[in-house]
Amino acid sequence: MAADWVVFWVFAPVSIGSAIAMLFQRNAVHAALLLIINFFTLAVFYLVLGAPFLFAVQIIVYAGAIMVLFLFVIMLLGVDREESLVERLKAQRPTAILLGLGLAAEIFFAVRAGVGFAARAPAGFEKVVNKGGNAVALSHSLFRDYFFPFEVTSILLIVAAIAAMVLAQRRGPAVTLADRAVAEEAGEAGELEEEPVA
Repeated sequence: MAADWVVFWVFAPVSIGSAIAMLFQRNAVHAALLLIINFFTLAVFYLVLGAPFLFAVQIIVYAGAIMVLFLFVIMLLGVDREESLVERLKAQRPTAILLGLGLAAEIFFAVRAGVGFAARAPAGFEKVVNKGGNAVALSHSLFRDYFFPFEVTSILLIVAAIAAMVLAQRRGPAVTLADRAVAEEAGEAGELEEEPVA
């Protein structure tokens, strides 16, 4: 048995198990940590398939940056709150299933109509599309053709993160240093009064 198959059969159960366990977790932090495990196993699969660039991107972007953002938002919103598991919208689950099936059918027919299910790439694909390598072709496409949408999306994500922090901020009464000093003095005076006189 080849080494690739050994790695696959070691990491495939871990990947599937972490994905299923993530779905059934009630604790949001545990679910996020299981998702990180799943991302790492997917990165190993990319490496086995001979895509080192996707391997690095999977670890740096998804298992690193995106999951840190997830955990940050989870901690910001609080994990100690009890969430009601009762569905408020009765038709939400059937509608979601219907839309999911529609999306899967749309992807199936789009792939079938667009490129077909070929076992290998069309002739000349490597020379034209991936000239200079996959990372070079991706960088040319991303930073030449789609540079402006890429930057707009990054700004949009930053604004969304700041908005989430502002909306989730717990506002309490403003306490000044003078108020704190008065409260501490009142506390000390109360402690002295409570002491029994011998």
